[in-house]
Amino acid sequence: MRIMKMTCPACLAEAKIRKTNRKHPQLADMYCHCTNMECGLSFVMNVSFSHTISPSALTGQGRIKELIDALGENDRKKALALLLEAEEKR
Repeated sequence: MRIMKMTCPACLAEAKIRKTNRKHPQLADMYCHCTNMECGLSFVMNVSFSHTISPSALTGQGRIKELIDALGENDRKKALALLLEAEEKR
């Protein structure tokens, strides 16, 4: 797992994230503190979702497959019967 690295805007040293305040699932305020003892700047960075590079496998058919795979054998058979019944009604 990658960890987000913050850089101090004053001295360009590494900064540690002290607190995260989520405003929305795709927007957060990161409260940071510079690790350079001589600088010591405390600041807030806004982090937001920009765009998708590769679509999630958990949407559409990938999500359905994940849910079906999580079912036990009996529940999977029941789900198949419900799907076949719904198809016949169409």
